[in-house]
Amino acid sequence: MVNCFGGRFVVTLLSVNVNKVAVLRNSRGAEEPRPLTAAACALAAGCHGITVHPRPDQRHIRATDVLQIAGIVGQAELNLEGNPFAAARDEYPGLLQLVRQSRAAQVTLVPDADAQITSDHGFDRDTDFPRLQAMIREYKACGARTSVFVDPGCTVIAELAGCGVDRIEIYTGPFALAYASGAFERELDACVVTADRARECGLGVNAGHDLSQANLATLLQAIPTLAEVSIGHALFAEALYAGLGVTVRNYLDIIRRCASAPGAGGARQSA
Repeated sequence: MVNCFGGRFVVTLLSVNVNKVAVLRNSRGAEEPRPLTAAACALAAGCHGITVHPRPDQRHIRATDVLQIAGIVGQAELNLEGNPFAAARDEYPGLLQLVRQSRAAQVTLVPDADAQITSDHGFDRDTDFPRLQAMIREYKACGARTSVFVDPGCTVIAELAGCGVDRIEIYTGPFALAYASGAFERELDACVVTADRARECGLGVNAGHDLSQANLATLLQAIPTLAEVSIGHALFAEALYAGLGVTVRNYLDIIRRCASAPGAGGARQSA
């Protein structure tokens, strides 16, 4: 989406998060559906980047997925999300090593633990910020833009800027939940205030979590200078419906072609 703000145009970039494809693949214990193929389809459709969020337990995106996807992004951007404090484990080499190997354009730091179903809060200023500053220098030395996941209404943006981050990513889950209920002004205002604080500190602003076709326009209208939105869960949920009819018709066509092929009837009878 292109927004006009203060006499200049800002293009909000779309990064498609393909984690949900990996969840579906892993539930079967096989190779399909492939996150790599989903990323390729999204890129072919015109998205500006791909987001992946590998965790140490590799319950969805794996380290091998990250490197495969990094090989196809081309001029688009790879946004690699993860917990900078999580140690390497088994086949998970650690976030910093993955950033180095994939040469991700952006790394989004998120304080998620293994027990969390999904990211749902920002970092703690007292316990996390002293460690973050040194880590951010390492990520930037890899050539990656650094973004930090923050709560809507976050009051420590200046401290994050002091740690050397380039952007923040506003957690939009509360806004999306409130939007679905019809009373979302307070949560939206919290996002706006956070974005304003970040811009005052010279930081770029991303947003993500539970954004959808239903609520995205409202967020973009309220924050016209958003640099990037990362969308995964809702996007693939919507794709299940929008693409299902075509897929069903393709299967029916295959069945009809096989049934009308020479010798099909005889083969059926002999069976």
